[in-house]
Amino acid sequence: MLKISDGDFKRIASFIKSKYGVDLSRKRTLVEGRLGNYLANNGFGSYGEYFDFAMRDPDGEMVALLNRLTTNYTFFMREKDHFSFYSDVIMPWIDRELGSRDLRVWCAGCSTGQEAYTLALLTLEYLGNDAGAWEHTLLASDISNHALDEAKLGIYAEKDLKELPAEWRRRYFSPYDGNNWAVGEKLRKCVAFRRLNLLDAFSFKQPFQAIFCRNVMIYFDTPTKDALVRKYYDALLPGGYLVIGHSESLSSCGHSFDYVKPSVYRKPPK
Repeated sequence: MLKISDGDFKRIASFIKSKYGVDLSRKRTLVEGRLGNYLANNGFGSYGEYFDFAMRDPDGEMVALLNRLTTNYTFFMREKDHFSFYSDVIMPWIDRELGSRDLRVWCAGCSTGQEAYTLALLTLEYLGNDAGAWEHTLLASDISNHALDEAKLGIYAEKDLKELPAEWRRRYFSPYDGNNWAVGEKLRKCVAFRRLNLLDAFSFKQPFQAIFCRNVMIYFDTPTKDALVRKYYDALLPGGYLVIGHSESLSSCGHSFDYVKPSVYRKPPK
């Protein structure tokens, strides 16, 4: 496998950190493991040569490089406890306590869309016959155009849907071929996908009732995570919820959220 020089590693890690917030400073082996074969198979003589190539294509190859260095593993109903909390606590709070008919939920770092479509499915299940009286489109964002293209396409392997009840498959999906399923139009209309770099300033017109940002901040160092958590706090309604991955915590961050349960935090209500 092609070895990375000290200079090339520092150059790549520094750029990825400043541009995307991903901290690779202790992940030299990961960089070699994720990129080495790709470089060799595509005729690049060094990591520096490949990085120069990626720099000339910031919205294409550079984002592809980032994708290779971060894990986009997900499936429907991954970490079920969060989705139960959404159905049992967050949706009733929005519906009964806020009395809102305008759902404002953001799935940040949505990858290839399974998490966002799961939230949309649970929203429709909760609203039932009242769905037509609501504005219930969820925002789903990611930095990767490739991941967003896959999410918009909405074609998923059988294994991705393994945790969904058969009735939900029948209601919200249709067979695509022998091994894949397609997201149905009813569910597809409930999610708006958007490319967004979480390091950029947020410019949302209205605050969210809930933000799901699961298994994203594990790639960030503490200062970057601190800044992002503060932006999430400001982007939430009072009483709004922030849900992060089970392997994540805000214990090292300076923040004003109330702790609800592991990986769930709440902005204090007024």
